[in-house]
Amino acid sequence: MRRFEVISSWQGRGINLPARKTRLSAGYDLEAGERVVLAPGAVTLVPTGLKAYMNPDEVLQIFIRSSFAVKSNLALANSTAIIDADYVDNPANEGHLMLPLLNRGQEPITIEKGQRIAQGIFFKYLCTDDDNAEGERQGGFGSTGQ
Repeated sequence: MRRFEVISSWQGRGINLPARKTRLSAGYDLEAGERVVLAPGAVTLVPTGLKAYMNPDEVLQIFIRSSFAVKSNLALANSTAIIDADYVDNPANEGHLMLPLLNRGQEPITIEKGQRIAQGIFFKYLCTDDDNAEGERQGGFGSTGQ
């Protein structure tokens, strides 16, 4: 069940599925799905063309690649992206993984299609013994706070 797939509207666009680069790597490298220019001081959503399936008691956490952050003066705007299991295949955007990058520099930065920009790590999580969450996801990016 745990896997990455290319979203339907991005099929045939040369999107690579994330992969771990070494046997002991925790993270799956995520690439930019298209060329994007990041304005100085601005947050820009960088599309990956991907969605992620996971078990109901799991979450995908996304972190910026450390070497990329240091060399480019970029950060994930939310520090760590949290992707819930019910985000995949939502009707608003099919669960498209979009990375909110903040350009902390003074010059525009261009990210090329296929450039490795982040890594995703799957985690299991626990709930409180008296948890009674019953709601259903109603939308896509940022919808659980509405």
